[in-house]
Amino acid sequence: MEDFDDEEEYVPDEPVIIPNLRSRSRFLKTSPKKDKIRKGAHCEPDPYHNICNGLSVNNGTGILYCCKTHCRNVLRDWNNCGECGHRCKFGERCCGGVCTDVVYNVNHCGECDKQCSHGVKCEFGYCGYA
Repeated sequence: MEDFDDEEEYVPDEPVIIPNLRSRSRFLKTSPKKDKIRKGAHCEPDPYHNICNGLSVNNGTGILYCCKTHCRNVLRDWNNCGECGHRCKFGERCCGGVCTDVVYNVNHCGECDKQCSHGVKCEFGYCGYA
């Protein structure tokens, strides 16, 4: 089962500060805001060496956490929905960090935030399925 996070890379909302342990300098290395983090990038659970520990990305539409050494968007990843390791059930997708029924939900029909027209039912993930 793969996640349905459409993003292939994430743009941090703020500059990422990464400690430079190899240098004797007391200054931290700052990653410019334009740097991107690839989906599933390697990370360390150690908060001092972690590039994606609660990092807000893509203008607040994602939050990255280090889940089993990989950066995951906990607002869209159905294997890590809302937190690392929280899996959504069959017929659910991770919508804003909450496992949501997308099979019969008129506000999330077939995918997150896909709304059916007024009075039209969502059935089997399709608006107005007949």
